[in-house]
Amino acid sequence: MHKLNAQEHAAALRALPQWRHDAVRDAIRRRFEFADFAQAFAFMTAVAQAAETHNHHPEWSNVYHWVDVTWTTHDVDGLSDLDLLMAQVCERAAADVAAPMGAKA
Repeated sequence: MHKLNAQEHAAALRALPQWRHDAVRDAIRRRFEFADFAQAFAFMTAVAQAAETHNHHPEWSNVYHWVDVTWTTHDVDGLSDLDLLMAQVCERAAADVAAPMGAKA
């Protein structure tokens, strides 16, 4: 794991267009919105399982149908490649949760 440089930040944000860089904290953040609390909770459960697997945990909050997620790596005092991996995990989990039943590949 390494701290991302400015060029890597820019490339990461191009690859994750719905995520925003928090320059003060050197973190990325995004709000996910779902149809209801059950979908939001299912998303959080999927991300939590991946976070345990990767031993890298989000800063997040949940109110009813939305979840705010922030990724940063305290060990490198900023954004790391692991944060990008976990942001991609969030994207896949959100797509899986929001997909109609039977539509998953």
